[in-house]
Amino acid sequence: MKTRFDRIPRVQNALGTLGHFTRTQMRFTLMVIGASWGVIRVGLSPTSWRRTVRIEFWHSLQQATGGGLLSVLVTAALTGFGIVAQAVYWLGFAGMAQMTGSILSTVMVREIAPVLVGVILLGRSGMLMLTELGTLTTGGQMRVLTGMGIDPFVAFLLPRSLAMTISGFTLGIIFSLTALLVGYAVCRVEGVITMPVWAFLDQVVSSMHPVDYFAIPAKFIFSGFAVGVCSCLSGMDATTEDDLSSLMPRGFARGILSIMTINVVLSVWLG
Repeated sequence: MKTRFDRIPRVQNALGTLGHFTRTQMRFTLMVIGASWGVIRVGLSPTSWRRTVRIEFWHSLQQATGGGLLSVLVTAALTGFGIVAQAVYWLGFAGMAQMTGSILSTVMVREIAPVLVGVILLGRSGMLMLTELGTLTTGGQMRVLTGMGIDPFVAFLLPRSLAMTISGFTLGIIFSLTALLVGYAVCRVEGVITMPVWAFLDQVVSSMHPVDYFAIPAKFIFSGFAVGVCSCLSGMDATTEDDLSSLMPRGFARGILSIMTINVVLSVWLG
């Protein structure tokens, strides 16, 4: 005859399985949260910015911003031609030209631009960081650096994630301006609008809500930061069984999820 005490092992096994599944699924998310707080805390300390860390920061900033500039300009030009010009044309055709500025500032600058810039940063610079750090980790060089007294967090993750943060904001502003200017040029050539370019830009800026002046830069900044942290952590968290064929899809998926999560959370939170 079974008693209630006989059910305890089964309950413990069920709880253990549930806990293992939860830890496995939430492990990287908790690592990202902890590493993000660590970057902010350690980055504010002047003693963390030794010469090697500063060199790594400027190298990563140059690579991310300079390397991604052409891709951002091309993508922004295509966005300006495909979204801005079409929006201006069809709003004018429907007799709703007064809503042009509001539509462009809300849809293109606030929602589309941060996602596209984040994807460009992830594909152009994030995957490079993941490949470099993943190779160091799987090859054992990361353990050698740790044995020499070099903290990989300070030497790699701190400067690279902050460099990606600045790059995200810079490329985001360039993307937005380029898309608006290309869209204006196309509409001006086709005769859809006749106003000067400064009047067009003023229409877009004046239609922005006060919260947009915080939401738009915040999305660019946090998207770049998330891409940097996720890419570096994915490379540093690699095991000896991993190779580039498994690391890159995993890191890309994590980066895309982080970009979309940040943009959705900020859009819902800021309204």
